[in-house]
Amino acid sequence: MEWLSRIALALVIIGALNWLLVGLFEWDLVTALFGGDTFRASSGLSRFIYALVGLAGIYAISFFFKETAVLKNDK
Repeated sequence: MEWLSRIALALVIIGALNWLLVGLFEWDLVTALFGGDTFRASSGLSRFIYALVGLAGIYAISFFFKETAVLKNDK
């Protein structure tokens, strides 16, 4: 089941990084890759929230390494 958790974490991080791009540049990477209008008009508050979600995604990258460190100490 660990592989499923890692895939879910990777998808959450990718989504958060996409929101960071929307928040900072009003540009949607997923839409650019799979078709559609890549620029989003957003209010300042929504862009700030998108950027916070993106920063949380960057922080979540460290979860990949913390789980491995815990497993090594248990063995």
